[in-house]
Amino acid sequence: MDAENTLYLDLKGGRVTIELLPGKAPGHVTRIKELVRQGFYDGLKFHRVIDGFMAQTGCPHGTGTGGSGRKMKAEFNDIQHGRGTVSMARAQDPNSGDSQFFICLANAPHLNGQYTAWGQVTDGMEHVDGIKKGDSRANGSVSDPDTILKATIAADTI
Repeated sequence: MDAENTLYLDLKGGRVTIELLPGKAPGHVTRIKELVRQGFYDGLKFHRVIDGFMAQTGCPHGTGTGGSGRKMKAEFNDIQHGRGTVSMARAQDPNSGDSQFFICLANAPHLNGQYTAWGQVTDGMEHVDGIKKGDSRANGSVSDPDTILKATIAADTI
C-alpha cells in the first residue's frame, strides 16, 4: 500500500479504503488530498445516491449545488467505471469538476471517458453499499442522508 495515495473514508458502517490513482488523474488526486487534509469532506452528506448506480458526496451545502470554489480541468483517462470506481462529479461543462465525487455501486460503462476517474475502492465496499439510498423519482435525492464521518490520507495516520 502506498500510504500517500490511500484515502480512508470513515462511514457509519465502517472504513472504506480508496487507492488514489495519480498516474491517471494527477491534478484531481492532488486536489482531493488538499481538501482531505483541510478537513473539507468531514461531515459532508451523500446527497445523491441511486441504487445500482452510484453514491455522490462532496457538496458543502449537502444539495449538489456547491463546491470548494476551484474548478479543475478534466483529466479523462482509460479507467473503466466499474463497481468501486471513484470519479469526479461535474456539470455539463467537462471542466466543471470541483469537490464533488461519486463512487460507482455497479459497472457504469456509459461514464467511461466522460468523467475523471481518480480512485478505486480496495476495501470496505460493503460500507459504500450500506449508504442510505435516495428517491429514484427525485434523481436520487436523499432525505436525512448518511455522511462522511472523517476523511484522511493514510500517510497522515501513521
